[in-house]
Amino acid sequence: MPSTDVTTLIRTELPRLAGSLRKVGELILEDPAAVTHCSAAELGRRTGTSQATVTRFCRAIGLDSYQHLLIELAQERGRGEASDWGSAEIGPDISPDDSLERVVQVVGSADLRAIQQTIDRIDLDALERAAQALAKARRIDVYGVGGSGAVAQETETRLFRIGCQVRGWTEVHGAATSAALLTPADVAIGISHSGATRETIEPFEMAKERGATTVALTTDPRSPLARAADIRLISATSETSFRTGSIGGRHSVLMIVDCLYVRVSQLSYQRASASLALTDHITPQHAVKARRTR
Repeated sequence: MPSTDVTTLIRTELPRLAGSLRKVGELILEDPAAVTHCSAAELGRRTGTSQATVTRFCRAIGLDSYQHLLIELAQERGRGEASDWGSAEIGPDISPDDSLERVVQVVGSADLRAIQQTIDRIDLDALERAAQALAKARRIDVYGVGGSGAVAQETETRLFRIGCQVRGWTEVHGAATSAALLTPADVAIGISHSGATRETIEPFEMAKERGATTVALTTDPRSPLARAADIRLISATSETSFRTGSIGGRHSVLMIVDCLYVRVSQLSYQRASASLALTDHITPQHAVKARRTR
């Protein structure tokens, strides 16, 4: 469990919690500071649940105990008081009358929190195993639809630039066809915010059946996509008004993609360097030259 942003973790997990567990999470988010002065039994009474439910809530979000939750809340509050940027005072809500300055603060703070939490929670061993598999892969498929489809295309762009034989698939029929042709020498990456997108899971599971190494990028380590994967890379999200679901977690997923890109470049240094050298001239050639003004 990271030492930063337990409230962001709760916001991330809240949509997956039901009934009494959700009530506990919602009350904590309403007033985190007040909760630090509550016992588990008192919090249970305030939420109309029980001390046992509060304990189950803590375990559901990955904490050992209620005491662990209190420590995390206190530490987050201390960090918030020490920093104006990304502080606990900047909540996720944006009203129609808020100033542009407020919008920038809320959105920027949310993205910074999500990226920092992803860094704190990243499994370096899993990241290394994924990079090693990608560096050696004969072919790489990347599956994603909707917002995750945009990330799949970004992943293709990065890996293709350093000489990987990679294709990003955002349509299920093409993805499934490609997955059926994979071998144990290949890698399939599935990207889904929820980890439950059928159009991503279908080709992903087919790739696994064909013997390919499967890598899941998702926010939910218990999702069907994560359970089907050989390697799981978990990102965080920090939602705000108008930026829910995958939109609130886009930058943290791309941070993981960038880490993979750089690590694969290191592991396949000669190939990556040669590919970059052969293609570096292309973008400048297509830049429009500025016209002189009289």
